[in-house]
Amino acid sequence: MNILILGSGGREHSLAWAVLQNPKCDRLIVAPGNAGIAEIAECAALDILDGAAVTTFADEESVDFVIVGPEAPLAAGVADALAAAGIAVFGPSAAAARLEASKAFTKEICAAVDAPTAAYGRFDDLATARAYLARQPVPIVIKADGLAAGKGVTVAMERAEAEAALDDIFSGVHGRAEVVIEAFLTGEEASFFCLVDGEDVLPLGTAQDHKRVGDGDTGPNTGGMGAYSPAPVMTAEVEARALDRIVRPTMAEMVRRGTPMRGILFVGLMIDRGEPSLVEYNVRFGDPECQCLMMRLGGQVLDLLLACAEGRLTGARVNWADDHALCVVLAADGYPGDYAKGSRIGGLDALPRDSRNMVFHAGTARAGGEFVANGGRVLGVTARGDDLAEARDRAYAMVDAIDWPEGFCRRDIGWRAL
Repeated sequence: MNILILGSGGREHSLAWAVLQNPKCDRLIVAPGNAGIAEIAECAALDILDGAAVTTFADEESVDFVIVGPEAPLAAGVADALAAAGIAVFGPSAAAARLEASKAFTKEICAAVDAPTAAYGRFDDLATARAYLARQPVPIVIKADGLAAGKGVTVAMERAEAEAALDDIFSGVHGRAEVVIEAFLTGEEASFFCLVDGEDVLPLGTAQDHKRVGDGDTGPNTGGMGAYSPAPVMTAEVEARALDRIVRPTMAEMVRRGTPMRGILFVGLMIDRGEPSLVEYNVRFGDPECQCLMMRLGGQVLDLLLACAEGRLTGARVNWADDHALCVVLAADGYPGDYAKGSRIGGLDALPRDSRNMVFHAGTARAGGEFVANGGRVLGVTARGDDLAEARDRAYAMVDAIDWPEGFCRRDIGWRAL
């Protein structure tokens, strides 16, 4: 098969790495890709938000299967364009992608199926939002209603922080000025990933992300500073409750509305004394959770994604090894605020690259034959182990072998489980 992956981050690097392990893959193209991806696959300059351009490219390159990595092309209808042209695609329609693209829409769906989630208010003007906020207790959660690359959410511990978040959203930083204000949920957060084809749901795996920039979960939210899989809090009982009370009712409601979901459903949950509540839905793999999942799943990923895209999830099985994976994100100094590009990253060529040790590139480029930083989150150092402690030790050993003075990472990834 000729396969095209859309995206340029660590998620797409890990997807490419896993897909290449499957003998069904004859040719792999990643658009636009990055410097690390270019070492294992062809990279192509392509506007991945342009459905017509992606469809034309796929046709010209005889692509059999397209895997859409990030959320923005899905919200823009790229999967719709590919499906209309008869090209197999992994990723939902724009209508189904509203589960991620609009937090207000997700709340509407939850209300329709009585799925447990935080109480909320939805506002499209600053004055009304501020008046509602004044009546609510803190902590409180402020969410920009739209795609914000994982950074449009503020968990405000103080009222002044919540007010500043509202000002930020209505300043136009995140595009359309609409906000969802949610009650603060207590418990432990986890990510639950399911392959979905209409009403058929196949649980794929669990993980826990580290959103805040600093050790001990301090500082502002980021796109993710590290993750590990599986998530111990996601017991078989919690998973069953999440499926029965949240995931399956949501999928049935999407079918009832004529907008069935097909692709990966990223279910963000808060677990309180064994009871899951929905924090958010995403319609793509998380980053860096994807890096952990791909390390553990390997080449079977292609078969699973293809079965999902072709409506063959019934009877599909996930073959899990009894292992763990952990990813440490190296970011440029200053992230998630202002940061510089172009600093040299040394030591990467000497690191192992195998089924237990990988460095996935997120924001890198080549300059003068060397890797340089070209983004905020730059590398995802990922390792597998028989237990989480072994995976952590392997990952941090690789981190310590990388020569990049202008970068930083959290040193406590996995602390909740360990």
